[in-house]
Amino acid sequence: MSRTIGRALTLGVYLVSLTLTVFLFPDRAQGETPAHEHTHELPNAAYGTAAHDPAPSQVPDRIILTWKTDPATSQAVTWRTDTTVEEPTVEIAPAEASPRFNIELQKVAAQTERVTTESGHALYHSANLTGLTPNTIYAYRVGSGEIWSEWFHFRTATSGPSPFSFVYFGDAQNNLLSLWSRVIRQAYSDAPKASFMLHAGDLINQAERDVEWGEWFDAGDWIHAMVPSVPSPGNHEYGENAEGKRALSRLWRPHFTLPENGLPGLEESVYYLDYQGARIISLNSMERTKDQIDWLENVLKDNPNRWTFVTFHYPIFSTKEGRDNKTLRDSWKPLFDKYSVDLVLTGHDHTYGRGQNLPKGAGKKVGGTVYVVSVSGPKMYKLDPTPWWSRAAENTQLFQIISVSGNTLQYKALTATGDLYDAFDLVKSADGTNQMIEKAPSTPERRHINTIGAKE
Repeated sequence: MSRTIGRALTLGVYLVSLTLTVFLFPDRAQGETPAHEHTHELPNAAYGTAAHDPAPSQVPDRIILTWKTDPATSQAVTWRTDTTVEEPTVEIAPAEASPRFNIELQKVAAQTERVTTESGHALYHSANLTGLTPNTIYAYRVGSGEIWSEWFHFRTATSGPSPFSFVYFGDAQNNLLSLWSRVIRQAYSDAPKASFMLHAGDLINQAERDVEWGEWFDAGDWIHAMVPSVPSPGNHEYGENAEGKRALSRLWRPHFTLPENGLPGLEESVYYLDYQGARIISLNSMERTKDQIDWLENVLKDNPNRWTFVTFHYPIFSTKEGRDNKTLRDSWKPLFDKYSVDLVLTGHDHTYGRGQNLPKGAGKKVGGTVYVVSVSGPKMYKLDPTPWWSRAAENTQLFQIISVSGNTLQYKALTATGDLYDAFDLVKSADGTNQMIEKAPSTPERRHINTIGAKE
């Protein structure tokens, strides 16, 4: 079979399966309405799909930066090839304006894992590059033998507090190459110096479907290889294991090389890292949530950083009608309050909502954790009619840029077209409380009734 015919067949199968997905793979979270019963959800198939070839080859693809250890002195990189590749290697050197920077080249052998999916057999390679110099630009490439990727750059973190920014995405999930691509590319356009990109779960729709993972990587393309990712799993990263039990996708850990400092058994989904004066904590809202309480308290209690951000998938306060994650809220929110967590960044509800100092009221200006629910992909729900938020949106693809400098945090939510939709500053006082300074634009909140392409 020719590669052209193969691509056509792959695309045809994908279109059929994508249409069926809405009916065959409802959300399975406790207390959650099945996907096909969401009366205000647009059918996934309505958006169309972009052509994509998921087959691996000798040429490295799905190249992505993450962290496994200290961001100031290390950088993890992961990539995929077909099974003919031997001796996968990372070549790395301090970047320089001269093209001869590779005179100082070092070679690092990668670890390899074999995975079989509907796309065929593939090898996933990973390396943790250690012993790096803080606040330094490095050039690297991955490959083997005569076949290599292009050269990419990354910068290590500083060894102490320093200004930085990052991008936060809610659910990408559907039509990734077709429609989520414009969001991550707009985000990079608006925040090209972002230190990392945080993904609050549901990166894809079907946990074990390799073609969807391929679309997620293609949507970000070389951005993934230049800007490190900090991902947390959502319910759509969960499928069934060989014993027929619900489990984290077997494609999660091969794709991402993450810290293993979390709860045993939840490695690389529960973890934390420190970045230039901030602690970033990933929790797993999908399983063993009560088991994470003691671990979370220890990580929050023994925290030398000025800022603390927590991310996971299910919201503490939901924006979609009929959802209420009470068990999660009862388990984790007391610790967020006790240890003055600054931001909690979540997804799942396919709308936007932002509020502070809950449940006492979003109007209080001093103190209290800020909770955000957001969505970056094209799947949209209706907002809960009982608001807890200061600013909300329906039917809107968004991304958020969060910038930290000393005692000030600047937050901006922007639309897929780069328009400012929400904004505020947090100014931290000596006692650790935050003053909220509202900067949201005066434009009307976006709703299904006043936006294109959706009906009441």
